[in-house]
Amino acid sequence: MTAKSRKPSSAVSPRGRGARDSVRPTPGGPVLDLDRYVPGLLTLIASNLSGRASSAYLALYAVGIETWRVMVMLAIEERVTAQRMVQLLDADKGAISRTFKAMHRDGLLSFEEDGDAAGRRARHAVFTPAGRALHDRIIRFACLREQVALSVLGDDEVQVLRDLLRRVYRNLDEVERASQAFIREERQALGMAPDAPALRRRGSNAARAAAAATLASTTGPQSTSKPRSRGRTHAV
Repeated sequence: MTAKSRKPSSAVSPRGRGARDSVRPTPGGPVLDLDRYVPGLLTLIASNLSGRASSAYLALYAVGIETWRVMVMLAIEERVTAQRMVQLLDADKGAISRTFKAMHRDGLLSFEEDGDAAGRRARHAVFTPAGRALHDRIIRFACLREQVALSVLGDDEVQVLRDLLRRVYRNLDEVERASQAFIREERQALGMAPDAPALRRRGSNAARAAAAATLASTTGPQSTSKPRSRGRTHAV
């Protein structure tokens, strides 16, 4: 069977919708049902909560959401290196470095240097009294927003929700393993060599042209029109 004739492998079921289905059939083909698609719902909630909180933090305390996230982890860890903060937040090293420098400039943290028996030195960030006091003010607002967001749930439901979210989080390694298996099969279906460089939909015109040509050869002509915004598509 050639790459052109192979049907796409996907999680979309042709059968009736079940409890786990997040796809809605339409005359034009399957579409995501954004009232059921869990990654979209999680993103929508998280982006709404964090985005509006960031505006409030900036207005009240001159602290953005990225700085607040660093403050949260610094309060938990008490003292932390930049590299450790990168791991904790799964963040860009440069962004963490800039946040540390800004917080140090603003008197919110200081640095302590120490070394080990091998002579390796490490610089740990710690709160200044002013930084800790600011954290303790902002945490009140963060918890208020959480409490109001969860006020539509009962106490037992809140505990179940937290447990479910932790279980999904612990399962993310399985998501990546399944994704890699899908990618290998999809690359084969698209006629891409196993060691071929990844197509990049962003970047140079040449990269975009190569991606479009590959997709057109396997799936037919691609529309050049921009998708119509439906208000929640940012959540996927």
